[in-house]
Amino acid sequence: MDRRTLLIGSAAWGLASTAASAGPEAAMVLGPQAPFSFDMLTGKARELSQKPFQKAVISDFNLLERLDFDAYQQIRFRPELAIWLHGDGPFPVEPFHLGRYFKQPVRLFVVSPDNAAREVLYSPDLFTFGKSSFAKTLPPDAGFAGFRVLAAPGQPDWLAFLGASYFRSPAETGQYGLSSRGLAIDVAMPTPEEFPRFTSFWLQPASGKRGIVIYALLDSPSIAGAFRIETVHEQWTLMDVEARLFPRTDIERVGIAPLTSMFWYSKHNRKQASDWRPEIHDSDGLSIWTGTGERIWRPLNDPAAVQTSTFFDGTPKGFGLLQRERCFSAYEDDGAFYNRRPSVWVEPAGDWGEGSVQLVEIPTSDEIHDNIVAYWVSKEPFRAGTRREMRYKLHWRLDEPYPAPLAHVTATRLGKGGIPGQPRPDGMMKYAVDFEGGKLSQFSQRGDIELTVSAPAGTVERQAIYPVVGTPAWRAMFDYTAASTSPADIKIYLHKGGEVLSETWVFQHLPSLSLY
Repeated sequence: MDRRTLLIGSAAWGLASTAASAGPEAAMVLGPQAPFSFDMLTGKARELSQKPFQKAVISDFNLLERLDFDAYQQIRFRPELAIWLHGDGPFPVEPFHLGRYFKQPVRLFVVSPDNAAREVLYSPDLFTFGKSSFAKTLPPDAGFAGFRVLAAPGQPDWLAFLGASYFRSPAETGQYGLSSRGLAIDVAMPTPEEFPRFTSFWLQPASGKRGIVIYALLDSPSIAGAFRIETVHEQWTLMDVEARLFPRTDIERVGIAPLTSMFWYSKHNRKQASDWRPEIHDSDGLSIWTGTGERIWRPLNDPAAVQTSTFFDGTPKGFGLLQRERCFSAYEDDGAFYNRRPSVWVEPAGDWGEGSVQLVEIPTSDEIHDNIVAYWVSKEPFRAGTRREMRYKLHWRLDEPYPAPLAHVTATRLGKGGIPGQPRPDGMMKYAVDFEGGKLSQFSQRGDIELTVSAPAGTVERQAIYPVVGTPAWRAMFDYTAASTSPADIKIYLHKGGEVLSETWVFQHLPSLSLY
């Protein structure tokens, strides 16, 4: 498994959303009953970590290779056979079929309220195949690729687990976008990235609420783990995640609560675009609420080379990849609807201690590649033979769940620096950053608010902060000339005396992209 293969396959996530037509009489077959608990799953993960890693057995590689994008979308689960279709569970659940991009099988179990588990057994009778009828010859133990959860019979899905340990949910608009996953191992390291995989799932109705508890066994060459993901879906989706992890080997970089998204271009790097649409991105920034209470907004970039940004912290309050631009006119896309894409906020449970939020930005030249990754890295290393536990919440919604009582960034723009009508100095960039909200409405004229700009190297000139006429925004402007060709982090914030009025805008200035 590699990143490109996995992300190409992610386009298949929406293929099963069309209901299949009823076919011959069939029934979902369940295996024998066995007791189940999270502690039992934890014990299984521990035992797994003490043995050499075993690759998944693929039933028929050549046959699955034929199930490319077009062939795969011919296959539909028969909706009349969905798990919990008849009110015996909170939501109908439909398994995904295996395919070219999802060859490694997963096992799927249903757990009753009294903790008895039964395996859902694969059969071609569970699916209709259209023009891909050759796939019916898979063996009876082929397994599934993952599953999706529907809002109600005949309605769209609101949760999907498919590929490695990836999963995602839409927000209030029902529009899918960025993804989360169980763990991220060695992202943007000199060694190849490792993609841990959920190999088995146990699904159980949540106790006392309309939700679903998803238990998952995670496995990879360097780690095994047991996950409990209690998921409640109302206006938006909230997940309580508990992970019990058992490293097989010492691991240099383990990303906790990883989020994966796509950013190609926005207002500040529009000239990198080769597309007619004004903006294309699933997320436009990383938001961080630090342990000291500072709010940080880091606009995303599409760099010329892989960039990793590290934000050191202790006991963080949260972080997330957000889509702040919600105007349709910013995208003009009535197919992908980027204005409706969800944001995801990670809320730590308990004390995560010291560590860092890391943001990895990978170059892209198209919208089909998820090139943004954000996660938490603990200062305490993951060592072979140890046990680690992490707990957190994932909020899938349009806006962050705990907005700050501060002004927030609404736009970042770049252009050539200097003064209109005069020669523009080479290498000088002009930044224009808009803020709205908080106490800004209490001020109305220049001089009311102060701007602080800091950069580690280079020259800052002509800085100003003023209200944008006819809008609730205040605009911070300054020229910056870098002192070297290395990326540089620029920071600004608004204040009045000793009172901070805005979040901190942190931007990675990339001299290699200074072509505006």
